[in-house]
Amino acid sequence: MPRKSKAAFLDRDGTIIEEKNYIADPDDVVFAPGAIAGLRALRAAGYQLVVVTNQSGIARGLYGEAEFHAVQKRLAELLAQEGIHLDAVYYCPHHPDFTGSCDCRKPGPGMYRQAERNLGIALADSVFIGDRLKDVLPARDFGGTGILLATGYGAQEARAAPAWVLRAADLAAAAEVVKNPHRA
Repeated sequence: MPRKSKAAFLDRDGTIIEEKNYIADPDDVVFAPGAIAGLRALRAAGYQLVVVTNQSGIARGLYGEAEFHAVQKRLAELLAQEGIHLDAVYYCPHHPDFTGSCDCRKPGPGMYRQAERNLGIALADSVFIGDRLKDVLPARDFGGTGILLATGYGAQEARAAPAWVLRAADLAAAAEVVKNPHRA
């Protein structure tokens, strides 16, 4: 049986790109501090790069799936210019107040289980990185490592973070934590 790979499960808004509250315009895609260096370092460390993002703006009617895909396309183009390719992008278009509950909305297991099946990922060997607690809490359930960034909403959310959640200034610093966990 082939060995399963490890993944860096990455939030998009506030982690890879700057937080802009319900981004729907591809022209608003701007890399967050440390994003490019962090993505390169995670790839060099042998991680698949998997975006998992809640997109409640779709459920709220603030933008549609076409706008989400246009933003993703722009992000992919900008990453390609940097020589970076995402292995997969999963998104949840739901919000419990508008569409009812679902298992794909972070911190739920849906998107992670889908990536596990589709990409052959060992969730326990993976890292869960983002600027919100809901981005990193799945690490507790799957046995991986959760790293909360100070970018986006991270500085606000750090006060409520459990002791097991590692912290990093940005994605580049998170990649250093992944390579040297004792430095966290």
